[in-house]
Amino acid sequence: MISLVYSFLLFLHPIHLSVSEINYSEKDKALQITSRIFLDDLEASIRNQRNQQDLDILEPGAGITAEQLIGEYVLKRFTVKLDSKIQRVNFLGFEREDPAVICYFEIENVKRFKTIEVKNEVIMDLYDDQSNIVHVTYKGPVKSTRLMRDKPADVFIFESK
Repeated sequence: MISLVYSFLLFLHPIHLSVSEINYSEKDKALQITSRIFLDDLEASIRNQRNQQDLDILEPGAGITAEQLIGEYVLKRFTVKLDSKIQRVNFLGFEREDPAVICYFEIENVKRFKTIEVKNEVIMDLYDDQSNIVHVTYKGPVKSTRLMRDKPADVFIFESK
C-alpha cells in the first residue's frame, strides 16, 4: 500500500526542479532575473525552514505578505557575484502560474563583467535530487548549468569583446 501511494505521488510531481534565467539588459544596465519554482516545493521548504507545517505561503497572515515571505526565503538562497564581488539582488515580486510561481529579481548598475557566479540553494534543504537550472545571457549565446546539493554554485566566464 505504501509503495502504491509513493508511486502515485511520484506520478503527480516526479521531479524537483527550478529554472532561473539571468538576462543582461544593455538599455537598463541591469541583470534581469526570473526564477520558476514549483509552488508545492517552495511552500514545503518555507514551512520546514520556519517550522510552521500549516503555513499557506500565498496567504501567510500574521502581518506578513506572500511577497515578503517568498522574497526573504529566495534571497537567502540565491546569490550572484560579478567578478568575485557579491551583488545586491532586488526582489521585485512574483506571480503564480500553476503549478509554479515565477519570481522576478534585478541587479542594477551593471556595466560589464568577465565572470558571474550564481549560487542557488532554493529547495535543496528538502530534496536530495533538487536541480536548479540556470541560464545566463550576456552579450552572446546562452550559457547554462545545473546546480545540485553537491554543487550549488557555478561560475560563467565571458570573454571581453
